[in-house]
Amino acid sequence: MSTHATAVGLRESKKQETRQLISDHATRLFIAQGFEQTSIAEIAVAARVAKKTVTNYFARKEDLALDHQDVFIASLADVVAGRRSGESALAALRRAFIDAAAAAEPVAGFSGPEFARMIADSPTLCARLRDLHDLREAALADALADATGAPRDDATLRTAAALLGAVHRTLFRRIQDLTLAGEPNARISDTVTAEAATAFALLEPSLADYATA
Repeated sequence: MSTHATAVGLRESKKQETRQLISDHATRLFIAQGFEQTSIAEIAVAARVAKKTVTNYFARKEDLALDHQDVFIASLADVVAGRRSGESALAALRRAFIDAAAAAEPVAGFSGPEFARMIADSPTLCARLRDLHDLREAALADALADATGAPRDDATLRTAAALLGAVHRTLFRRIQDLTLAGEPNARISDTVTAEAATAFALLEPSLADYATA
């Protein structure tokens, strides 16, 4: 590796470390004080960086709390794109959700009680989370268009994306509600796995063979 490439790699690594440091301090303050009650200036002081550094890394205050949103938005589309041979979009998404629930993955909604309460208590974060679900559904629709060859404005694929997205929204919210109720992850996983089987089964009559690889 060249000296230049090494230097670039070190700079990128340092940027990622700084970004994570800022996000970690922000989340700690949001949980302790509330999202709306915490200022960017306070976060900068806690992270020992300039206020401008915070805003350079995070365009919106919500991004400080929901800093893995790109992964969340792409999650359903990535499952469809990577579905197995002979597997429909519905079957792939059901399999992926069951796996995510078993592993208590954050992208499925497992965030821990403190983080879940932070979101539930913040109208701003609740609104942003709804936006992220919308963006995830739109990305899923694009993936279904690629999988089927249908135009991106096709009503069938948009309906399919909306139905599949609705199941994931419902299960995500269910995980959050059970978390706030104090249920441990193992019990939440068992509960939503059973409920997911029923929810996805509702889509079988219309989507069992849709977008099969």
